[in-house]
Amino acid sequence: MTRVDFYLLENRPAGGRDLATCRLAHKAFRLGHRIYVLTDNPKHATNLDRLLWTFHPGSFVPHGLNSNQTAGGPLPVLIGPEEPPPDFDDVLISLTPQVPDCFSRFQRVAEIVDNDADQKQQARERFRFYRDRGYSLQTHNL
Repeated sequence: MTRVDFYLLENRPAGGRDLATCRLAHKAFRLGHRIYVLTDNPKHATNLDRLLWTFHPGSFVPHGLNSNQTAGGPLPVLIGPEEPPPDFDDVLISLTPQVPDCFSRFQRVAEIVDNDADQKQQARERFRFYRDRGYSLQTHNL
């Protein structure tokens, strides 16, 4: 069954959610996972694509936009607002306000929540959704 982790960003500066996403993707990649970062729109996906190249000097996370994926094998990290490719089922980092339809096919789901009141309320609703269906939940304060 899918494990769901909520990462709560208290007192973080603007952009903290995207930086936390990059750090989490980097860590999961180093541990050998394949990661899909589900964004709420194409612009956010493009911004994360750029940030993954520059968020930490010396780090390297092979990644790309799902919409630009070409033949020759998938990258270990894909980013996009669209449904993940069928062979991505390891780690999902969800940055959407609602529970993604595809979440249950993943072994792990990471929900990153910043200090914004609307995001917190939406995260509470997602937490209840997962909890009411019996999913294993963990909360981490960052």
